[in-house]
Amino acid sequence: MAEKPQILLIDDDPELCQLMGEYLSHEGFDISFAHSAEEALPCLQKSTYSLLILDIMMPGQSGLELLQQIRPAVQTPVIMLTGRGDDVDRILGLEMGADDYLAKPCNPRELVARIRAVLRRANPPERVDEQHQLSMHGIMLDTACREVQLNGAELSLTSAEFNVLAQLMVNAGQVVSKDTLTEKVLHRKLTAYDRAIDVHVSRVRQKIQQQLPATAIIKTVRGEGYLFIADTNGAV
Repeated sequence: MAEKPQILLIDDDPELCQLMGEYLSHEGFDISFAHSAEEALPCLQKSTYSLLILDIMMPGQSGLELLQQIRPAVQTPVIMLTGRGDDVDRILGLEMGADDYLAKPCNPRELVARIRAVLRRANPPERVDEQHQLSMHGIMLDTACREVQLNGAELSLTSAEFNVLAQLMVNAGQVVSKDTLTEKVLHRKLTAYDRAIDVHVSRVRQKIQQQLPATAIIKTVRGEGYLFIADTNGAV
């Protein structure tokens, strides 16, 4: 029997934790709780989790501060829980390395769907493409072991960022729409005012440009999507 995904729910509301814990347990997840960032840190040091559910608004150290503290050393996927109007916090969380977000109060069924989507893209059952390796502009992306190197040095990406780069490289020279990227990477439909995929693309672009500052490899095509510039020297 396959092991249950281990999830750490970090939220300062014990009643909400109990309700969500019961629902998620019934859906086949093994749930642990921490009611503050300070309580969560020892849990992260002694245990390995499949996914973290992190409330942004907590007394003491906030969820954003905790996320900033653990990234990039802890690469466990993170779903943030935010207030409905906290667009700035959502974008900040994604920029700090969160994988997705959900507004509170959230529908438990939608939370389960988001959890399964994040876990699928963190542990994909199949390759993005028949090729194991893609190589362009000094970027070597291995879809089998999910590693990326840029000019021989490791490029640290979250699971969502890896999948964004893989989709863009597979379709190098072609515009990939935001709708397609959202469905392929986040495993959900693009909705109005959803900035998640834009932030993930921006993060990939920033990390590449830190090592290749004079090179614009990922272009924004206004009103259409994103374009990974094809390597004129050919690709592997």
